[in-house]
Amino acid sequence: MPLFWKPYLSDVTRFIEDLKARKPTLEAEQRAGRALLWDRAIDRDAQAEWREAEVPQQPYVYQTKTK
Repeated sequence: MPLFWKPYLSDVTRFIEDLKARKPTLEAEQRAGRALLWDRAIDRDAQAEWREAEVPQQPYVYQTKTK
């Protein structure tokens, strides 16, 4: 390696690092936001009912059925 070698950082990486430096609570806020939408307990009974109620769909929905 040359003496003046610096590891490459992309513009996006530098932007994210700068953003995290300016707002240290960012990751905690992201985790809290994710918990609102995605980190939920699964109701297994409701999920089973949903699967039982599904109607099988034909491969091409708009195709008329021929008898």
